[in-house]
Amino acid sequence: MHATGPTLFQALVNQRGWQDYQVFKRRYEQAARQLAELEGPRSIATATIEKRQFFRYAHGEVRTPQTVARRVLEFMFPGIPAARLLGPVPSGAAAGTPSPASCRGSSAQSIEYGLEDVVTVAANESARFVAQAESSNVGPHTLEQLESDIRRIVDSYPNRPVGPLFHEVRALRDRAFELLEGRQPPLYTRDLYVGAGVLCGVLANASFDLGRYDAAETQARTAFLFGELAGHNGLRAWVRGLQALVSYWAGRPADAVRLAESGAAHTPESGTAHIRLESIKARAYGQLGRRADALAALSEADRLRERLADGDELPGGMMAFPLEKQLFYASSTHLWLGGPEHLGDAEARAGEAVEMFQAAPPERRRLGEMSLARMDLAMARLGRGDLDGAAEQIQEVLAVSARRRTESVDRRVGHFGHRLAMHPGAGTPAAIGMRELIIAHQERTIAELPPGGSP
Repeated sequence: MHATGPTLFQALVNQRGWQDYQVFKRRYEQAARQLAELEGPRSIATATIEKRQFFRYAHGEVRTPQTVARRVLEFMFPGIPAARLLGPVPSGAAAGTPSPASCRGSSAQSIEYGLEDVVTVAANESARFVAQAESSNVGPHTLEQLESDIRRIVDSYPNRPVGPLFHEVRALRDRAFELLEGRQPPLYTRDLYVGAGVLCGVLANASFDLGRYDAAETQARTAFLFGELAGHNGLRAWVRGLQALVSYWAGRPADAVRLAESGAAHTPESGTAHIRLESIKARAYGQLGRRADALAALSEADRLRERLADGDELPGGMMAFPLEKQLFYASSTHLWLGGPEHLGDAEARAGEAVEMFQAAPPERRRLGEMSLARMDLAMARLGRGDLDGAAEQIQEVLAVSARRRTESVDRRVGHFGHRLAMHPGAGTPAAIGMRELIIAHQERTIAELPPGGSP
């Protein structure tokens, strides 16, 4: 048995207010479920911690936890290996208040874990101090910080890799949950409901991008509940749109139409949520082969765009529905409807969308959405026999996907590959080159799958 004494684990638990065994157990089990959803295997979801083990961790009686416990602990305290977590508090750090440097270890380790993580940790520590300094559980400064963090996340989401961002959003959502568990004036409670709902909505979108439709639907249901509790029509309409989008991609277009129509019952004072709902509905009607309904939905989306007022009830970024996104939703609709006329319309809408996405500054370019618009453009050109034009778009998509991968883009690439194999020009050099690129992309995807299956 190792010599007993205060551990870094105990200091961090005290700092976060988790020193009561039942509180920590609840956090531990919540982390285990999240880890099972995100990384697998699913058996981790039932992991728990006994009271005796909790105190053994705190007093330094364990240095090498079992595999499941190690993974859960490192998930709860990102960037800190379990061996360091269960070791003594670094010298020079006051008990219960370890510095970021002592938690992270040497400068080499800080570089390994990433500068962005260090900066985020430091910002979160400052935000926590402000929260503790206010006279009540929640005050205007705490809400201002939460809203600022949410705006930063939704603004940067379309341009950042989804996996690392997921962890940051989850931590901020947990912070919102902690605040809701306290006591605050009703006005602040409503704002916290909206903030927590937006964060669950972002997690739903991220789960969808990672190919976890089941987790996305669970997160979306929670987000919608927060919208209900807050009476926030903008959030309710946006979440219904996300649920409709998941159903569309899952091959349930009738459900997508139903959810989009349900979302339309919640009318925000301003914003693009209803334009998005009509555009999703158009794609779903296209998937169902209901031409008249699909075109009517596209027309309604155009009409709502013309009447759009300035401002939005939602924080913008990934939650906004700009014109370029509306254009590529229209191109997808025309692709479903098929035929020479619709192929021409699809190519025109997708081409215009790509130009608008491309015109944005690199740091604000919506990479995943631009790739989907390029896939629509490639499909339209393939349908018209323009293999060289299609190849140009495929090359751009695969280059972006190597840096920011999403399941929806991977699926579209696979679908394009199947269509290409059946194309009359499948034996041309352009087609053979595209197939080789797609195969290499798919093989790289398989090689990058983490242990326990796909995320």
